Amino acid sequence: MITDVDPTPASDLYSCELTKADGRKLTLYARHPISRELNAPSPPGGASAPPNPHLRWHPFRGEWVAYAGHRQARTFLPPSEFNPLAPTTDAANPTELPAGAYDVAVFDNRFPTLFGGAHDPPAAIVPTMPARGGCEVIVFTQDPSASLGTLPLSHLELIVDVWAHRQQVLGARKDVAYVMPFENRGVEMGVSLSHPHGQIYAYPFVPPLAEASLARQRTYYDASHRGLLEDHVAAEEREGRRMLYTGDHVSAFVPVFARYAYEVWIAPRVARASLVELDTPTRRDLARALKTVLLKLDGLWAKPMPYVMAFHQAPTDGQPHPYAHLRVEIYPALRMPNRIKYLAGSELAAGVFTADTLPEDKAEELRRIEVSL
Repeated sequence: MITDVDPTPASDLYSCELTKADGRKLTLYARHPISRELNAPSPPGGASAPPNPHLRWHPFRGEWVAYAGHRQARTFLPPSEFNPLAPTTDAANPTELPAGAYDVAVFDNRFPTLFGGAHDPPAAIVPTMPARGGCEVIVFTQDPSASLGTLPLSHLELIVDVWAHRQQVLGARKDVAYVMPFENRGVEMGVSLSHPHGQIYAYPFVPPLAEASLARQRTYYDASHRGLLEDHVAAEEREGRRMLYTGDHVSAFVPVFARYAYEVWIAPRVARASLVELDTPTRRDLARALKTVLLKLDGLWAKPMPYVMAFHQAPTDGQPHPYAHLRVEIYPALRMPNRIKYLAGSELAAGVFTADTLPEDKAEELRRIEVSL
């Protein structure tokens, strides 16, 4: 099955939706119409039954823990000739993607932590429930040698539009309460496939870290009628010492309270609750800010810097969240002497971080990196 999505006036985004033989959805995106002759391949060796992950309640932390044993069978660092995220070149050995003229692809994860069809969780001495929701893989490019930061700016702009479209699609589902696009890059971050890609988790609840952050933003807004992050972005801009990018609509900086060396936040200068609420100029500026930051991070070392990048935004409950402010957080993980932050006793057991470097020093190192967009 294939469905064409006409471009919206704001984004000039074309897509077509296909269905794989195992029922998973595949959506292809481009700035031009996409051929209706493409099919939706799938690698061999899929599960004999649909996944059935479940959640168990952690009474001492007050949060849900997801259990997805089927993920033990997922593909791990295959050789380049067996790259499941590359376009299919041999019909006898299909990958996840077809060959064809498109730029970005999104498909349902074959080994999801969250699954809309989850059901009948096992009984336990703590509350359990089906791990409903969704997990999607977003393949940034057909080029296996690229990275998010090295892609042309126009391509990165397209990816921002795709993130916003997936936010809209997933956020409309009744089993989804919060959508978080993210990218893990590098084997140091547990990446199992080297092809440039990210993931999008659609949670059936608001995750605990997001919930805590949103609660603090709401408290600040109720007391001051201003946004916490909007005020903080303005304060970082006034001081200027940690700023990495200041655009017409978006800013990027090493936050004064950074817990990790080279931690970077990117946010609209005026509060916008989610990716869906960004107008076209702000999306374009977000792409410029993101490319600037990623090139600076990569410019520090001889090889690409491993990191976790995640979007934090409002819940998808259809209610107004005037206190919520979209932001991108990037946490590099460095495996180099005197440059690494290991999570050890205080961080993991107590949640109290010790920063071994000053944000101002790390920001100055990044500010000195010249980049070309």
